[in-house]
Amino acid sequence: MSKKILEEIRKTGFSLEQLAGQYPDIYMLDNVPQNEEYHAEGDVLTHTGLVCQNLIELPEWKELEGKEQEVLFLAAVFHDIGKAFCTKLQDGKWASPKHTIIGEKKFRGIIYRNIENYGLTWEEREYIAKLIRYHGTPIWSWAKRRPEFDLLKASESISMKMLYILSKADAKGRIGNGKEKMIERVELFAEYAKELGIWEKPYTFVDAYTKYQYFHREDMWQGAVLYNDTTFDVILMSGLPLAGKDTWIERQQLGFPVVSLDKIRQDLKILPSKKSDKVVQAAMEQAKKYLRKKEPFIWNATNLVQETRQRLVQFFSNYGARVHIVYLEAPYKELKARNQVRERYIPEQVLEEMIDKLEIPAPWESYEVKADFNEKRDK
Repeated sequence: MSKKILEEIRKTGFSLEQLAGQYPDIYMLDNVPQNEEYHAEGDVLTHTGLVCQNLIELPEWKELEGKEQEVLFLAAVFHDIGKAFCTKLQDGKWASPKHTIIGEKKFRGIIYRNIENYGLTWEEREYIAKLIRYHGTPIWSWAKRRPEFDLLKASESISMKMLYILSKADAKGRIGNGKEKMIERVELFAEYAKELGIWEKPYTFVDAYTKYQYFHREDMWQGAVLYNDTTFDVILMSGLPLAGKDTWIERQQLGFPVVSLDKIRQDLKILPSKKSDKVVQAAMEQAKKYLRKKEPFIWNATNLVQETRQRLVQFFSNYGARVHIVYLEAPYKELKARNQVRERYIPEQVLEEMIDKLEIPAPWESYEVKADFNEKRDK
């Protein structure tokens, strides 16, 4: 029988210790060292316990709805999960570089592979993953040249109010230098988020085109009104192999030509496990023919990493295209079952590595971003 961790959180009375007894993944944080200058309280699990304790004591947390409390508590439990994978000694001190970015991916992978045990919906999983990704933003965004840019980007995925509460608990749940300064920065973040109009919802851009341009231009004001000079649509598919991209395209009946990297790979007789510049080069030549004529088309590939997607989105947009990203996802067990009967079998290790590096498309990445995670989708 599947379990739902959010229900278990409330049943345990928001107890990290009791929850860890049911979900051993939490113990990955045990004995993971931290820099004593900022974390004199001890290892990551000890810090996490203090964060959870401070969270449920915050007046702002007590004002939340029941589901919001459960989601935020789970985010607090896993907010530093990335440290279990990236902590190392640097110049004689413990450091965890990029632990928020790594943490987002690790949390997603844990839930995706063990959905029966955790019972989160896709939306819950991704919301918590983004809270993990951005939990340091209220403290560190002030060091950026354009702090409002980072805040508006984060607000596309999560509530700044929820982020504020998590970050405040994180700052309070430690013993070390700069603690009071961190709490002060979190409070300033709250004031600024309210000033920007993104406290509980994303910023309201004048239209989708202006929103896209804001997140892809230097020094653009979010309140600008731009002339939309786009003339045609390009659909950029994204998702793990066997997630159902071909079937989705067929069912939409859009009549758009398809640039399929998988088909090109088959034509060139290159195995799925092998990287090849020839495949991408051939695909780009096909795409350029449509781009020059300003004809709609579909780019069908996995596009698992944000950097890859952004290169393509920018390239297509330069020709005047409105790029729509469509992300598809199939359950982990279903994905593995489909691979077993696939003619061009993907080695299991390769498939697992792809899951580990997966970055779900964020709302700001293109003109429009859609997600389809229907478990009954055919391959």
